[in-house]
Amino acid sequence: MRVLVAMSGGVDSSVAASRVVDAGHDVVGVHLALSQDPLATRESARGCCSLEDSADARRVCDKLGIPFYVWDFSDRFKEEVIDNFVDSYAIGETPNPCLRCNEKIKFAALLERALALGFDAVATGHYAIIDDQGNLRRSADPLKDQSYVLGVLTRDELDHCIFPVGDTEKPQIREEAQAKGFSTANKPDSYDICFIPDGNTQAFLGRSIGVRPGMVVDQDGTELKEHDGAFQYTIGQRRGLDLRVPAADGQPRYVTDVDASTGTVTVGPRQALEVTSITADRLKVLHPQMQGEFEANVQIRAHGGVVPCWANVQGDSMQLGLKEPLSGVARGQAAVLYLPDPDGLGDVVLGSGTICGTA
Repeated sequence: MRVLVAMSGGVDSSVAASRVVDAGHDVVGVHLALSQDPLATRESARGCCSLEDSADARRVCDKLGIPFYVWDFSDRFKEEVIDNFVDSYAIGETPNPCLRCNEKIKFAALLERALALGFDAVATGHYAIIDDQGNLRRSADPLKDQSYVLGVLTRDELDHCIFPVGDTEKPQIREEAQAKGFSTANKPDSYDICFIPDGNTQAFLGRSIGVRPGMVVDQDGTELKEHDGAFQYTIGQRRGLDLRVPAADGQPRYVTDVDASTGTVTVGPRQALEVTSITADRLKVLHPQMQGEFEANVQIRAHGGVVPCWANVQGDSMQLGLKEPLSGVARGQAAVLYLPDPDGLGDVVLGSGTICGTA
């Protein structure tokens, strides 16, 4: 089988490539160039896809004796990820750019080109499992599980994916890389947004969106302060509100709603963050059970926020009734549904939707 391995330059994709080679496949490594200005993604950035990462990926491929290429997806990345990130904040959503990159670039765009070039599958270093029935499941390492960010794939895309490291915990992956002599063995994980290497998201959005004055108001509509842009606030935010007027009960206040159309940011007590109903659209169905009415678990963040729910899927939208309240749920986040571990092999991903309303 001809397998294209997406080489991020980290330890996970390094071991993924090694395992695919050891399995006897015809393997090619490719690194994705995503920045239109190479200097914008500088060496030692804490995000992925830096110049340093490309060099690390090349060294691993050289050691494995497989071809290595760099594919330029910078135009598509700007349109599908960066512009989407800015546009989503501009309308009051809270997007996950890494999830969108997985959906639009690391799988959709990469697979499209790979299949056109005659490859049978794409392998990545994601921590997830595809079982013998083709179901996407949580990885063996609960601390590194990435099934949530893969829940936005389509069924056809998933059918052409391989996740070689999903059955192993991260410490063992590092040990394996060390034994292979990979320079990436002790490389830290990436955790910044790659197109904001300095980590200052508000400054980036400020340059992209511009000043849009509005008001921060209390639950009863009392105006508390003026702000320069609703994009500066996210649901559940507590720090950085700089409210000079204390709450009547003396308790901390949190951002409970962001209305970008009016520029109104509402704050309130912690309990005002709790939601028991979620509406989502832009569905991705990965399992036949994701139709009509059924029970499942829902996860709304890459790590945490998992509760049982009743789901009702109709067409391209779904309603979720939460059996336990969740806090900090924002429009633009992904709601990924899971079938709780049916056979001892891990939770099964049913599919996902993009949150467009809460109550």
